[in-house]
Amino acid sequence: MAREGAVEVLGVDIGGSGVKAAPVDVSNGTLTRERVKVPTPQPAKPKAVAEAVRGLVTGFGWSGKAGITFPGVVTGGVIRTAANLDPSWIGVDARDLFSTVTGLEVQVINDADAAGQAEMRFGAGAGHQGTVVMLTFGTGIGSALFTRGVLVPNTEFGHIEIRGKDAEKRAAERVREADDLDWEHWAGRVDEYMRHLEALLWPDLFIVGGGVSRKSDKFLPLLEKLTATVVPATMHNDAGIVGAALAGA
Repeated sequence: MAREGAVEVLGVDIGGSGVKAAPVDVSNGTLTRERVKVPTPQPAKPKAVAEAVRGLVTGFGWSGKAGITFPGVVTGGVIRTAANLDPSWIGVDARDLFSTVTGLEVQVINDADAAGQAEMRFGAGAGHQGTVVMLTFGTGIGSALFTRGVLVPNTEFGHIEIRGKDAEKRAAERVREADDLDWEHWAGRVDEYMRHLEALLWPDLFIVGGGVSRKSDKFLPLLEKLTATVVPATMHNDAGIVGAALAGA
């Protein structure tokens, strides 16, 4: 339930496999109703995904502001990349599309940037003024870079090349599940990837998020070759929803 006088914004988090939504009290980053998740339409084309978002908005009876994440580069509401959704998204004005379909005032933000904003404000990165890299391991690998608390948007570090292929093709959570990798084998891939990032950016802190962060005890202790501090996200898979709501506030 929302606190009396709370400012609520609907957060919608679009991923490669699911679309999640919930109203959020943006003053403290809490979900005010239970989140709802629906499968991402396949193929994940703009009209189909927009209809899924509209269904969630209707289900909540929502008429206020909304923030929506997208798994790709977003500039001025326009989609520039869509590695894990249909390529027909590229060049689409998503802010206009979602606003038209839902009838709401909406903002659109990169999914990992949204999760990072939530963690930096309410979670594992709160108050940290150094260089912070947030990584989300799921269908792909999302990234968010902060220095002195300020976001550098759309970094998309999941697409740096490791051993001749996109890093997320080797180290995403989806790859661990699809290839039935044990935690030690997968952690070795994650460690190699994060060492590449560390050599490029030298962050003080890595925050590891996405759904797999709930199982951080199974793999974070196996990341042995990093200089930076590595901590699990505290908001887990709700970070994207909260960050989306912050963007829409």
